This record gives sequence, structure tokens and C-alpha cells, in this order.
Amino acid sequence: MAQAAFAPEPTPQHTEPSFDTLSRYRSAWTARAALDLLPENNGPRVEVLRGCVVVTPSPDFDRRTVLRELGYLLRQAVRRVDLWLYHEVNVVSGDDLFIPDIAVLKVPGGGRTTMDVAHAVLLGEIVSLGDRRKGVIDRPREYAAVGVPFFLRVDLRNRVPTIALFELSDGEYRPLAAAAAGSTFAMREPFEFSIDPAELLDEEEPAEGEG
Repeated sequence: MAQAAFAPEPTPQHTEPSFDTLSRYRSAWTARAALDLLPENNGPRVEVLRGCVVVTPSPDFDRRTVLRELGYLLRQAVRRVDLWLYHEVNVVSGDDLFIPDIAVLKVPGGGRTTMDVAHAVLLGEIVSLGDRRKGVIDRPREYAAVGVPFFLRVDLRNRVPTIALFELSDGEYRPLAAAAAGSTFAMREPFEFSIDPAELLDEEEPAEGEG
């Protein structure tokens, strides 16, 4: 994960969104500036926090697998209670731009580029070895600070998936439910859902010497 912060100066004029802007832009970054000046992409995740651009590489195969499997199952659960689920979408909180792995929203996102964080019921992160601080410390703290009612974390340490659900209480997240692979994770709020976390990963591991 890389960060870049710059002293405020007049915003330069650009015609086409480009990642070259990251090296030329001299103002403090905002969500609006990033959305206007940087191109949409299917590669690195580009977020904005406290005036800094945060660039995260594309996720590994395990994280993509969990996102696919969990997203499919969660979507069915949230639609039963008239909520909406999306993967890796733009969630804006003031000048900050979050791109959570999972976003459960009160309203549909059809036709939108961004969603205000006030519409978020639950935000979720999939934690792997390379970004443990982000998923375990930083994002829960940031989501709690802006009032997101629930936080879901899937931890892939040692390829043994663990799911934990937290509810916001007095400005901090308190654990509601948790389970590791081989047991049942069950939640009742903000919607009912249950799963054995072991179901989220493809079983094969690379043979010795393979990438």
C-alpha cells in the first residue's frame, strides 16, 4: 500500500482522467478530485483518506475467491430484507473515498458512481497477510468514526477463513458473532445469514515451487 500527500496548491487543468495526475497534482486529494481526475480501472484500488491517495494492488486469488463466493451468498440474504449488496464500490464520506470489499446499502446503486456512507448498513473487508493492519485496525476505526452500523471481517490467515461481525456501540465496534472454518458462522442482524467459512476458499494449494 502506498500513500501520497501534497501541500495545497492551485488545481491544474486536465482534459482526460489519467494516472499521470498522481505525480502532477499539487493540492490535497479529495474524493471528488480523485473521481474527476483519475480513470476508472480494474486493477489497483485507489482510495482517498485524510488528503492522501492510497493505492492498493489487485487482490490475490484467495481474496477474489472469497469475494465471489461470499458476495453471491450474501446478496441472497440481503435482498430478503430489502437491502442491496455490492463489491468494491465507491463509498464517499466527506472528502474521503472508501472502496470496501463488501458494501450492504439501504438504497440501490443503479446509475450511480458513488454512494454516500450514510446509506451504508454494513461494510466488509477481506483480510490477507499483506494488509492485516488495514482490515484489522484501520478500516474498523475509520468506518466506526463515520457511523457505519455494522462491520464484517473475513480473515484468511494461514488459509483458514474466519468470519467476524461487529456492531457499532458508543463509537466503537463490539463483536456480535465469529466462527472459523469447520464451524458455523451465524448472524441475525442486520439480516440473517449463516455459513461454514471453509466453504469460501478453493481447496487446492500451489505445489512446491509454483507461484
